[in-house]
Amino acid sequence: MTRKMITYILIILIILIAFLIYSMLKVRFTTTVTPPKPDTAKSEHIRNLYAHVEHISSKIGPRSVFEYNKIEATKRYIISRLEGFGFIPDLQTYTYEGREYSNIIVSIKGDARPEETVIIGAHYDTVYDTPGADDNASAVAVLLEMCRILKNSSPERTLKLIFFVLEEPPLFRSEYMGSYMYAKEAKARNENIIAMICLEMLGYYSDKKGGQTFPLPLMSLMYSTTPDFIAVVGNLQSGSLVEKVRNAIRESSGIPVETLSTVSFVPGVDFSDHRSFWKMGYPAVMITDTAFYRNPNYHTETDTIDTLNFDKMADLLKGLVNVAKNLCHDPKNTPG
Repeated sequence: MTRKMITYILIILIILIAFLIYSMLKVRFTTTVTPPKPDTAKSEHIRNLYAHVEHISSKIGPRSVFEYNKIEATKRYIISRLEGFGFIPDLQTYTYEGREYSNIIVSIKGDARPEETVIIGAHYDTVYDTPGADDNASAVAVLLEMCRILKNSSPERTLKLIFFVLEEPPLFRSEYMGSYMYAKEAKARNENIIAMICLEMLGYYSDKKGGQTFPLPLMSLMYSTTPDFIAVVGNLQSGSLVEKVRNAIRESSGIPVETLSTVSFVPGVDFSDHRSFWKMGYPAVMITDTAFYRNPNYHTETDTIDTLNFDKMADLLKGLVNVAKNLCHDPKNTPG
């Protein structure tokens, strides 16, 4: 490689890094959107979603690896809700620095192809000293409500709804992530996971044009700059799964959907639990409100319940229930 080529590559990298920093700073200094307080009498889904987020983010609060009692309180809350729905959840427990941490697993056995598994998961921990209403109580609330709705379903494939522990720094991208522990053991026992859906921050929306930023230049020419949509993100190997998830959401929900199938080099594409399943060769996608490309409260003490749009979350919930049903009944062997 010539010196000239190296110079060109360095210039391109500097431009990309500068654009990424600009995008993140633009969002960080944007005024927070505060939607009207939800009318919990209008919808059972809204009422339940609000109650879950309120309990997890406000009553329990920060729940990081440095706040063990809060992680345990969140685990107990999730288990109590699941037992109230009639489930007996399984715990996948492991030890990190002398303390036990647990993934919480709900399984609905398939009645036609039980050996094939569809997983939908969300992490329940936070960054230190942050309430984590969007990140990730919003997704935990949606997953809990999905458990309630799907309790008496009869999927053809086995459906697993998993609440993962320890997704956040300092253990992010490490072998101690709850999702990595699950994916690693699943690979060792040859579990046939045909789709994994990661729910990561589902509650922050705005009607302000220009409020949506992107990791790369020119993406604003292809995607909406109004942050009123949900994104479905996958790697190149999960491209057909991205399409299936998008179509299922659109069938049953009015929320706009944008999709991206690309390489992990794009910043943010692998920033959650789906990465653990990619590492083990499983098809997986992330469903997200795009986190720091939109939400100025990301990983701060202002990530509170009053910033979430529960009407949008309830609308998305309908689409995600349809995703679960479609993937569990898809006649094709692998949607990935």
